[in-house]
Amino acid sequence: MLQRDISLKEITLIVGVVTACYWNSLLCGFVFDDVSAILDNKDLHPSTPLKTLFQNDFWGTPMSEERSHKSYRPLTVLTFRLNYLLSELKPMSYHLLNMVFHAVVSVVFLKVCRLFLDKKSSVISALLFAVHPIHTEAVTGVVGRAELLSSIFFLAAFLSYTKSKGPDNSIVWTPIALTVLLVAIATLCKEQGITVVGICCVYEVFVAQGYTLPLLCSTAGQFLRGKGGIPFSMLQTLIKLIVLMFSTLLLVVVRVQVIQSQLPVFTRFDNPAAVSPSPTRQLTFNYLLPVNAWLLLNPSELCCDWTMGTIPLIESFLDIRNLATFTFFIFLGALGIFSVRYPGDSSKTVLMALCLMALPFIPASNLFFPVGFVVAERVLYVPSMGFCILVAHGWQKISNKSVLKKLSWVCLSMVILTHALKTLHRNWDWESEYTLFMSALKVNKNNAKLWNNVGHALENEKNFERALKFFLQATHVQPDDIGAHMNVGRTYKNLNRTREAEESYMLAKSLMPQIIPGKKYAARIAPNHLNVYINLANLIRANESRLEEADQLYRQAISMRPDFKQAYISRGELLLKMNKPLKAKEAYLKALELDRSNADLWYNLAIVYIELKEPAEALKNFNHALELNPKHKLALFNSAILMQESGEVKLRPEARKRLLNYVNEEPQDANGYFNLGMLAMDDKKDSEAEMWMKKAIKLQADFRSALFNLALLYSQTAKELKALPVLEELLRYYPDHIKGLILKGDILMNQKKDILGAKKCFEKILEMDPSNVQGKHNLCVVYFEEKDLLKAERCLVETLALAPHEEYIQRHLSIVRDKISSLGIVEQPVLPAAETSGEGETNTIPAENERESRSESRSAEMIKTGDHKSHSKSSKQLAKNSDKEAPPKTTKDIKEIEKKRVAALKRLEEIERILNGE
Repeated sequence: MLQRDISLKEITLIVGVVTACYWNSLLCGFVFDDVSAILDNKDLHPSTPLKTLFQNDFWGTPMSEERSHKSYRPLTVLTFRLNYLLSELKPMSYHLLNMVFHAVVSVVFLKVCRLFLDKKSSVISALLFAVHPIHTEAVTGVVGRAELLSSIFFLAAFLSYTKSKGPDNSIVWTPIALTVLLVAIATLCKEQGITVVGICCVYEVFVAQGYTLPLLCSTAGQFLRGKGGIPFSMLQTLIKLIVLMFSTLLLVVVRVQVIQSQLPVFTRFDNPAAVSPSPTRQLTFNYLLPVNAWLLLNPSELCCDWTMGTIPLIESFLDIRNLATFTFFIFLGALGIFSVRYPGDSSKTVLMALCLMALPFIPASNLFFPVGFVVAERVLYVPSMGFCILVAHGWQKISNKSVLKKLSWVCLSMVILTHALKTLHRNWDWESEYTLFMSALKVNKNNAKLWNNVGHALENEKNFERALKFFLQATHVQPDDIGAHMNVGRTYKNLNRTREAEESYMLAKSLMPQIIPGKKYAARIAPNHLNVYINLANLIRANESRLEEADQLYRQAISMRPDFKQAYISRGELLLKMNKPLKAKEAYLKALELDRSNADLWYNLAIVYIELKEPAEALKNFNHALELNPKHKLALFNSAILMQESGEVKLRPEARKRLLNYVNEEPQDANGYFNLGMLAMDDKKDSEAEMWMKKAIKLQADFRSALFNLALLYSQTAKELKALPVLEELLRYYPDHIKGLILKGDILMNQKKDILGAKKCFEKILEMDPSNVQGKHNLCVVYFEEKDLLKAERCLVETLALAPHEEYIQRHLSIVRDKISSLGIVEQPVLPAAETSGEGETNTIPAENERESRSESRSAEMIKTGDHKSHSKSSKQLAKNSDKEAPPKTTKDIKEIEKKRVAALKRLEEIERILNGE
């Protein structure tokens, strides 16, 4: 009688061994598929509704989209989301939970082993499973959690089913119901969880009921010949099997509905044999079975990616590798016949081990439907359980012989120790993408995808020169790899070698399936390969003369795939650049039909409405973007600016709130603080405005608008002397800043009484802009202060010629002429001007101190379309913000200037009254 319970000591041993083998996995980052499943997956974010997890695939792509991988694992994604809640995107917690799950699987597997092995052999089997190097991809790779979680419920479902046989061979329905529930949960963690039903069926027939194949054949023959009925125990077994099969069929139907009866789109690069003709396809797929078995038997050379040219196709029956396939099937067949033909514990153990090896592997075997890989080490996680049971059972048989007992222990100890050391060493390969893919290249140099991914890793480090070498090598290994040529083109572009970039993109484009006129375009291509049109168009549209050519490329991509969302987005951006906002609007509306949950699309549409001079509609679309993504940085910023510039007081609190949220998201962006300062100035909150402006300047010392407006704020609050050092700093960075020079001259004249300093300011203005009325007028006043009345008169006449309708210049000219007349100074002939009475003045006309436009602020901009990577996750990023020149003055700006002008004229009148009274 086998002992089924496991002790605390055994649990401690298993957990300790797992910890010793995988502690260094906690130091690894997010690599390879982790990037798409974790870093780029919005389903992890708390802002994403939970129901979305059950609508999207494992990578966060809606199941309805063709580009979806159709891998439906919402419960696994839910655990990623829990990790995100605890530590956001810090990888250690993700790796820690994976290690815990592997320990749990190992302990539960020990309990399963107790059903078929003795105490010692079951511990050995569990230890071998815990340390086997083939598991590093499933445990150290975060996306391998799907295997771990599915395995926990897979084994739990099987253990539950083993309790469904009651006394006198009766049926206990509670464990069966629990089994069905656990199978459903396992399937929601990963698809292969459903295969446990097959294992339960085999267990029921050959282990629980003790039937053998000869007995079943004999009973069936007698029944068919009418010489006997079906035994009651067999009928009960049949009922249990029907319940299991019906529940399985129901799960399959639901699964097919979820993927909407569509298989994922894979290319010949992902799985070359899948698109090969017969018999190449069959010979290659059958050869992959002994390849996987060899990885379990000898995990010395492991590789994270076995796609593309890793395993050359078997195109002939004479290929020597067919011998390996033949030998594998002979060995497997011999074990199978032994296990179902003969009664006894040994045959039952072998049978269950074979089932654990074979049935969970069927979905990944390519034998019934193609998958997106040739070999994947992580899918061997559950099959390795059967392998470990076989090894432990074989060891048990050998160790029972006294002659081989010591040798068997030595060999077993060596195997477990070397496997543990290999696992520990293998974990370091997953430290970064560079180390992972370089380790893979040591094993396999014929996989272009590995060369591409090393290039991507170097590209992420901005090491474009080295990245280019790896991308070029990828094109040599696989000359028809579209993605490799795209990567070469993008790297040339990053190196500012646009001619070579265009050549590479054109070569990639030439490899695309061509549309045959008059025939329906039905070629199945990887959706990311269509990005070659986007990348090429993005490159050539930098040339203003080739905008139409770029538009043609976008339209070509759309004609190939009318649901190609990114093409509409990029085309909309281009149409705006071509000053066709209405067509841009159409493009974005089409993109929104395909994806209404994309915050970036709503944001870009808002920018279009700004171009169309429809700020109300723009604000609505900004608000849509923020409903979908409350932390959308550009939407927060630009909607706040739009509210601020609307002039509506009621919108200011919300504008302030959004700017505060923005600086919380982008604490190092001076633009946010600057605009908070401008908003505070609007609200007459001078001390708050000063605080925000200082923060902006602290982050960006040469922030032109912040420096000027801080100086202006000081001058408007009677702190002119504090404004001077700020203006000095402004003019140090921007010596030609005219408004700064006017304000400085005004302060020097009126507060410091530094006539010479003020004169230099105004003269410099006129050197840069001889037609500057304000600078010219203030220089005239300087001449008046210097008692050079004739020069002041000539200066004012010249100024009046520049602005003949400015009444204050005419009035000041009259005052100067009256002063000249009263002093009896002989005048030189000057141009006539309108005559008014009055006397000279002793002050400058203050600068029209309107606030400087937000020339340094973040202007409304599109979400840009960058070059798209191939053979690795692509990351969508918001475009960087660049400083832009001040836009034309709005109606509000003009009104503000007019108010300042009226205030200046009132001050002039007061000065004139003082002068007339002298």
